[in-house]
Amino acid sequence: MAEFRVLGGATVTISEATVIGEDVTIFPNNVIEGESDIARGATIYPNNIVKDSKIGAGAQITASVIEQASVGGRSTVGPFAHLRPKATVGEGCRIGNFVEIKNASIGDGTKVGHLTYIGDATVGKDCNIGCGVVFCNYDGQKKHRTVIGDRCFIGSNVNLVAPIKIGDGCFIAAGTTVTQDVPPGSFVIGRSKQQVRADRRKTAPPPISESNGGCETPPSAPSDCACEQGKMSRKE
Repeated sequence: MAEFRVLGGATVTISEATVIGEDVTIFPNNVIEGESDIARGATIYPNNIVKDSKIGAGAQITASVIEQASVGGRSTVGPFAHLRPKATVGEGCRIGNFVEIKNASIGDGTKVGHLTYIGDATVGKDCNIGCGVVFCNYDGQKKHRTVIGDRCFIGSNVNLVAPIKIGDGCFIAAGTTVTQDVPPGSFVIGRSKQQVRADRRKTAPPPISESNGGCETPPSAPSDCACEQGKMSRKE
C-alpha cells in the first residue's frame, strides 16, 4: 500500500474506491468520494470536495469542488474554484479563485486567474484568461462551443459568444465582446469610445430641491411636467 499523510484524520473522509499515490499529503477538512485518483506527490490542502476525479502528480488543490473532472500534474487549483463534470485541466496550469469550468479542456501551461466562467470550450496551451471573462455558451435553447488556440491572451471582462473560434496567438483586448471567428495572430478590440469632459458639473443634472417643487426638470427647460405636493407626474 502506498504511503501518504493524512493530517487531522478525524475531519477527513476518503472513500474505499479512492486510489492514493505515494507522498500525497491530505490536510484537514477534506472529502474525497467515489472512484477518485490522487497521484504521487499531490497536496490536498484544507476544505475540498473531490468526487470521481483525477488529481495529477504534484498538483495542489485548495478549498475547491472537483467533480467528475481531472487536474494535470503540477497544476494548482483554488481557492474557491469549481471544476464541474468533464472539466479537464492540463499540466502546469493555474486555476484561481472563483473560476468555474464545465465540459471544457484547458491546455498545458494555461492560466485562468480569477472570476471566470469557462463552459463547453477547448482552450489551447500557454494561454492567459483574464479576470471576469465569460464564455457565453448558452443561447437560451442550445449550448454552443468555443475553441481558443494556443498562446492567446484574453483580456479582462471579455465576453466570448459561442459558437466561436479564436486562432493561435490572438490578443483580445479588455472589455471586448467577440461574436465572430478570429484569424490567428489577430488583435481584437470592441468598446464604446471613452468620453472625457472637462467639468462634470456642466453636464450633470440639477439637484432636486424644494425650490422647484421636487421636480426633476430644470427651471430653464421647457415645461413637460406638472408637480403637485412635491411629486412629479408627467403630462400625457
